[in-house]
Amino acid sequence: MAFEGLTEKLSATFKRLRGKGRLTQGDVKEAMREIRLALLEADVNYKVVKEFVAKVTERAVGSDVLESLTPAQMIVKIVNEELTALMGGGESKLTVSSSPPTVVMLTGLNGTGKTTNGAKLAGLMKKQGKRPLLVACDTFRPAAIHQLEVVGQQLDVPVFQMGQGDPVEIAQAGIAHAKQHGNDIVFLDTAGRLHVDQELMEQLQVMKRAVQPTEILLIVDAMIGQDAVNAARAFDDALDITGVMLTKLDGDARGGAALSIRAVTGKPIKFAGVGEKLDQVEVFHPDRMASRILGMGDVLSLIEKAEASFDEKKAAELEQKMRKNRLTLSDFYDQLVQLKSMGSLSDIMGMLPGVNGKTLEGASVDESALTRTEAIILSMTPEERENPSILGSSRKKRIAAGSGTQVVDVNRLLKQFEMMQQMTRQMSGKGMKRMARMGKMKGMKGGFPFG
Repeated sequence: MAFEGLTEKLSATFKRLRGKGRLTQGDVKEAMREIRLALLEADVNYKVVKEFVAKVTERAVGSDVLESLTPAQMIVKIVNEELTALMGGGESKLTVSSSPPTVVMLTGLNGTGKTTNGAKLAGLMKKQGKRPLLVACDTFRPAAIHQLEVVGQQLDVPVFQMGQGDPVEIAQAGIAHAKQHGNDIVFLDTAGRLHVDQELMEQLQVMKRAVQPTEILLIVDAMIGQDAVNAARAFDDALDITGVMLTKLDGDARGGAALSIRAVTGKPIKFAGVGEKLDQVEVFHPDRMASRILGMGDVLSLIEKAEASFDEKKAAELEQKMRKNRLTLSDFYDQLVQLKSMGSLSDIMGMLPGVNGKTLEGASVDESALTRTEAIILSMTPEERENPSILGSSRKKRIAAGSGTQVVDVNRLLKQFEMMQQMTRQMSGKGMKRMARMGKMKGMKGGFPFG
């Protein structure tokens, strides 16, 4: 995660505060000094850090905090609230035009992933029941049109293009095409540059006047730090952007851009790119991001990920099989696929409260183990998956050879599966009902996402 270093430093600061019991103003000032250094090291804008620390200090040295029974927890609460406010306070939704189509003008520098992430947004809107259209207005970069067509095809989102023509005419023609074909949201992929220049801004200003977009979204690479903030300020001055999409928040950058852009431009972060896959995009929630930065996890996002990858029909079938103790390796494989569709194990674990890079240092999060398990099961015949007891030494050797693994790996998987079957045998019908109830309480449709 982009804020891993900041999370570790803040967690260490709060741990020292908790160890003191009652706090003095001196303790608070020392903690604020450490927080200020941690934010600066995370590449947060200096003025933003100064204002943030001043606000937290003013609230933290109040008598109601220092005289409370848990002053350290009160300070964590204050920092959490101020971090949330710094990033916008609450979710900022995409504005929808009262007279369709909604026109979203995508802007940004080359290298920020503007074309791909614009397509990701179109894919996200499609999942929400919209009928998006991608319009190829980037005629400056030769490969841009082909790139947009490729990602559009992968997402099954139509792409409108007129080759290397005038970008404004293409935008206007694309919007007219959307009206004729019932597309209710249009994403204009505009030209970028390697740096902010006057020619680029003038082209974008002409397009803005011509099409009157509902939204102007700036695509910003979170890994370029303060340069991202400077680019956001320049685009906002020239175009009056309506929002920002941060990309590469799954990377190992210091993450200061996310904490600075909202404060510097006054414009909300609306979306976040959290991976390279075309479905790895999500609405930006300042409160959830603040919780993750403070090591408090992000259980709501974890539940949403599970629900998005969770097949309710298969869940009902799995529950019936568990009741009757008829689990097979095919069921095991289905659960594995659903787990993989939620993202990397590191990302999933990072959403759990109290889990960060330091917590995982001694643990081995082996992403390749899932791939090996998947390969082993796929190398079995349907009969072998349904009845693993028939697997003798010769069959195991064949499966190992077919999956590129060792016989010991096959035996390990069979042992894990046997242990899972033993657990299901020990569960009574009442126990299964209790599990299903607990899953529903957590927001899962039909229970837990994996067995």
